[in-house]
Amino acid sequence: MDRPGIERSPRESFFGALDYWLLVPVLLISAMGLYALSGVLLPDYANAPALLVKQAGAVVGGLTIAIVLCLLDIPTLKLLAWATYAGGLVLLALVLVDGYRLPDASADSWLQVPLIGTLQPSEIAKAGLAMASAFVFEDMKTKRISRWVGGLRIAGLFLPIVALIYRQPDFGTMIVVVFMFVCMLIAWGIRLRYFLIAASTAVLASIPVFLFVLKPFQRNRLLAFLFPGLDPDMAYQVDQSRLAIGSGGLIGNLTGNFVTVPVKASDFIYAGLAERMGFVGTTALVLFVFFFLARAFYVASRAPTPATSYMAAGISAVFAFHFIENLGMNVGLMPVTGIPLPFVSLGGTAMVVNFFALGILLSISMERNRTKEAEFVV
Repeated sequence: MDRPGIERSPRESFFGALDYWLLVPVLLISAMGLYALSGVLLPDYANAPALLVKQAGAVVGGLTIAIVLCLLDIPTLKLLAWATYAGGLVLLALVLVDGYRLPDASADSWLQVPLIGTLQPSEIAKAGLAMASAFVFEDMKTKRISRWVGGLRIAGLFLPIVALIYRQPDFGTMIVVVFMFVCMLIAWGIRLRYFLIAASTAVLASIPVFLFVLKPFQRNRLLAFLFPGLDPDMAYQVDQSRLAIGSGGLIGNLTGNFVTVPVKASDFIYAGLAERMGFVGTTALVLFVFFFLARAFYVASRAPTPATSYMAAGISAVFAFHFIENLGMNVGLMPVTGIPLPFVSLGGTAMVVNFFALGILLSISMERNRTKEAEFVV
């Protein structure tokens, strides 16, 4: 620790305040993802080298964005929050009218953008929603606005995003948004009885949602998860994923005979990683994920302002849901959804947005570190 009265250069101050407990696990997870993708893509994709270069470019570009975001102060972060939310909302609306749809995709969730390729606006919308709503939660906490006014504003932020995602339909992403909202509400300080009432209502509503809201393929996925022997075709992905994970052994499958798993490069990339890195690799991945999530929630609990605390809680909740759901569905402990594995699954939009969210967490953590340093010097 520096002695009082001794000023550090901007470079020393930046690297001294940087939260390596957040950054290093993500870099290691990303490196493992690129290695796993190289093994998954090369045998099966004619354009595998181009896909790998694009994925590596997304990692480098995302990391650059994260480092730039570290330099932002809280007022600038607030402007970025509303800009990100507005941009995500507009892009989600464009999905419904652009006429583009990925082949064999169950949901119309992508835009085709010149020079960039495909873009998934829901990833941007989730980040913008966590950031923008955090400042409304702060206004309610500090009583700058009443709870009724704040509640209406929160509803005005969340409902359009949820409605547009529902129209795609992307039920998995809808659940992520709801989970993020619940976690931010708990961080804000909702009373336990209100939370229990809402949870009970959600349980009661699950039956009509299952019968009248979910699409047939979504209902079939849930039934295949609850009753594995009911529909062998629906359980095929999970069965193949388990075979691939088991074939990895201790240090990876050295025979060269790899198991065929549908969407192995994206939704089931964990199976591909296990196949090539074995128990050692998957254990390392789980440990890196644990350290990253633990640090992210710690940052949320120690953020310098209420808004940054709620923002970090929302972003951390999204990461936690993605990691738990994706790893769980790969081993049959969670129902199959289109939720990718952060920093690992193939997909440029998700990778860049994940690093964008990481940059927000780093910015909040560094702001806390700089505040503590300033108090120490004084």
